[in-house]
Amino acid sequence: MLCSEHFRPEDFDRTGQTVRIRAGAVPSVFCFPAHLHRPVVTSTSQTSKKAQETLSLDCSELVQQAKPLPNDDHSYALPSSHDDLRARLREALARVESLERERRNTQDRERRAKNTVSGLLQDLRVKKLINEELKEQLDIYLDLPIHLLSKQSHKYTKDQREFAITLHLHGPKAYSYLRETLNINLPHPHTLQRWMSSVDAKPGLNMMMLDMLKGRQEEDPVKYGCVCLMLDAMAIRKHVQ
Repeated sequence: MLCSEHFRPEDFDRTGQTVRIRAGAVPSVFCFPAHLHRPVVTSTSQTSKKAQETLSLDCSELVQQAKPLPNDDHSYALPSSHDDLRARLREALARVESLERERRNTQDRERRAKNTVSGLLQDLRVKKLINEELKEQLDIYLDLPIHLLSKQSHKYTKDQREFAITLHLHGPKAYSYLRETLNINLPHPHTLQRWMSSVDAKPGLNMMMLDMLKGRQEEDPVKYGCVCLMLDAMAIRKHVQ
């Protein structure tokens, strides 16, 4: 294996967008020890002999010692010692293990984020499945554990029911996305219909909603200090079966 440092500048074709080695180019640049260099024929004139005599032998030895060996010329060269090779292998395996541990930690953080309402609402908001108004309505359930929903022999709490009903009524697409795409254990829509059919729908004020507002006001008096009641009329017909 050779890199570009072993070729001369004229060996490269730089006319296109990609730099390529010209056809027939031969690597000619190497850094060999002095004893492997080809002997160079020099002039034996008196002037050249006097110039060579002025050179220090110690300086020549230092230059030869400073030249790197061919195996150490590049980082991709394998070490000559088996111990060095084992040490490099241990470093590579430790790096792989560290990256794998970091990947698992990232997946665990994402999984924990999706197991809370806070992470789910943020995901739904990014995908534009809910608007900001609905997100604010559901922010009161931020600490609700999603993984406890819809388990066998599990009795739903009041907060779990309210969250599921509110999300299904105001964001059916988001509710379907959580159940079918993310496989979140939310109640089936038929279960929600059964819950809603048991609500007291007699004329007058809905006591269930008033109790819910009272509980929210006790939890956060600043946010729920003032409420607005909207009254509407509904036609009631006698049904005979």
